[in-house]
Amino acid sequence: MPRIAKPAKVKKLSHTLPLLSMISPMVVWLVAFLVVPLAYVVVVSFMTKGPYGTIKWAFSLDSYAGFANPVYAKVFGKSVEIAILTTIFSLILSYPVAMALSKMTGKKKMLFMVLLVLPFWINGLIRLNGWVNILRETGIVNDTLKLLGLGQIQFMFTDGAIVFGMVYSFLPFMVLPIHNSLSKIPPSLIEAAADLGAKKHRIFLRVILPMTVPGIFSGTIQTFIPSLGAFYISDIMGGGNTMLLGNLIKNQFTSARNWPAGAALSVALILFTLVVMKLYNRVGKIEDLV
Repeated sequence: MPRIAKPAKVKKLSHTLPLLSMISPMVVWLVAFLVVPLAYVVVVSFMTKGPYGTIKWAFSLDSYAGFANPVYAKVFGKSVEIAILTTIFSLILSYPVAMALSKMTGKKKMLFMVLLVLPFWINGLIRLNGWVNILRETGIVNDTLKLLGLGQIQFMFTDGAIVFGMVYSFLPFMVLPIHNSLSKIPPSLIEAAADLGAKKHRIFLRVILPMTVPGIFSGTIQTFIPSLGAFYISDIMGGGNTMLLGNLIKNQFTSARNWPAGAALSVALILFTLVVMKLYNRVGKIEDLV
């Protein structure tokens, strides 16, 4: 008997079902834990604050109208300032570390890579509180300065302490992308530049630095954006003396119990992040961020 060919639709379905079985769980996960919460935040941002911290489900633009408050502009400006300083210092400290790592091989490189990410195995709050004990007025650093007759320095509860805490927390996010870019540079290219008589500083400026621009931009994005919302670092290292955007959002949800205002600020931060990502996409590739 002649074989009866399966209909094309059946064959197509047999190829599609396995693919859907792999994709569907990821889609459900993204919808449940990303799309739905974000949609809820956006909806709440257009609602009205009710009594005793409740949400009154009546459409209102009051939360967005509050952006005209000069206090909001001051907080946003301070947040951007801290984030820029954090990014600059992270870049200055990360580049030499990334270059040193790119020149290592084997077990030595693996050891230093582990040491770089090792602090992330410990809760960030514990690590920051450790620095508080070291830098406070009665900490190890100031006690040592007193013994040397140099007096004491106010390290904690300043903008400098906040920047230090953020650089310490986000440094690996700058080191790893730059290291990734440096590792992609063919050694023969650097050797060719040296053979042509280029000095070390010219090789760095004309060959190495331009080829690591994607890593620099990637590290900048991964450092700058989290710095805007890391309220816990400001609370611990700044003692609550400096109000940043993340602190303002947290306070709206907790102390003020004004969920629509907190949601509106969160939406504004998300939109600002998307704008930054769009600008990054003009000079780099989104794929470099992962």
